[in-house]
Amino acid sequence: MAPTIAVYSSDFNGKFSDKRKNNVGNDDVEMMRKRNEELERELKESLIREEKMKVQLERVLERVRVAEEAEERLCLELGELEVEAVENALEYNARITALMDQLSRAHMLLQSASISP
Repeated sequence: MAPTIAVYSSDFNGKFSDKRKNNVGNDDVEMMRKRNEELERELKESLIREEKMKVQLERVLERVRVAEEAEERLCLELGELEVEAVENALEYNARITALMDQLSRAHMLLQSASISP
């Protein structure tokens, strides 16, 4: 703890004169009244800002909820499209295999008939 120094004045005997006490008291009261009004004004402004922020937060939360629902729908649609693409690829592969078998049989038939292609 830092050392302190006290300075005493011979004019001060522990009490203020009534006139000076009233002036200082009135000045202090007026200053405190102004400060109190300023603090109350700042509090009201703060409460208004807080309410605006709550409204903005609610809007953002609603937008996030909508975005999450949209994401879920898109993921579901993407999954369905992937399934459809795999099914199409399997059908295409089966069709290619069937055509290759048919071509192979036709080629063998032509060879057995001794007809050259």
